[in-house]
Amino acid sequence: MSRIGKKPIAISEKTDVTLGNGNITVKGIKGSLSSTIHPLIDVKIVDRKIIVSPVINTKKNRAFQGMTRALINNMVIGTEKGFERSLVINGIGYRAELKGKTIVFNLGYSHPVEFPLPEGISADIDRVNLKLMGIDKQKLGLVAAAIRKLRPPEPYKGKGIKYLEEHIQRKAGKTGTK
Repeated sequence: MSRIGKKPIAISEKTDVTLGNGNITVKGIKGSLSSTIHPLIDVKIVDRKIIVSPVINTKKNRAFQGMTRALINNMVIGTEKGFERSLVINGIGYRAELKGKTIVFNLGYSHPVEFPLPEGISADIDRVNLKLMGIDKQKLGLVAAAIRKLRPPEPYKGKGIKYLEEHIQRKAGKTGTK
């Protein structure tokens, strides 16, 4: 049973939600997002609240109900407040700098790595601390994962790019001879 799917989504006065022929558009202070709605899901706006329900009550449709409700809720929150994701760069000589819409990383390779930011994502860099901001939670997570993949943290010294809240399980190094 979908418990999340049954919760209504409150719409603030600053946000405008439009439903039409299988699409939903959310416009807020930060921008606008739109998405298609699965045909097995029914979305209604009642008293400044979005209600998501399945057309036919089956297990598969209830799963779609919860997913659709979560996606619409992320759209509402993103257009009102926005999302941010923080990354930390660990390692001697590892750093990043912003040049226009491109982040240039020095990650111990023989060359600097350039990462162009997609439309809708902005970055704030303090040499080793990287904060990504945007209104689309899914796109923001994909960009953060792609940046982390440039140099994933290794378990011996912890060098690499990691999420701020991520904990790296450390391994013991080699021991000396007997």
